[in-house]
Amino acid sequence: MGRAAEMTGTTPGFLRALGEHRLITPLRSDGGHRRYSRYQLRLAMRARDLVNQGTAIEAACRIVILEDQLEEALRINEQLRRAGTGQEPTADT
Repeated sequence: MGRAAEMTGTTPGFLRALGEHRLITPLRSDGGHRRYSRYQLRLAMRARDLVNQGTAIEAACRIVILEDQLEEALRINEQLRRAGTGQEPTADT
């Protein structure tokens, strides 16, 4: 957890708070240590940026969740659009 906090420019307490607000749920190692994915670290950094701009942590977590859902919906929409026109999906979809 300390390494993840260092990588994201946050504190272990901030990462725990993100977990409490259900933004990220790290896996646990056999020894009980939290393991964060690159994706989770990216979400944590986005939440950190919002909090640093004055957004409450609860609101920052909700914003990040909604942004992530929108990104996924746009990706799916693009895939469906391409499938409807017979275009091949690109490497980034």
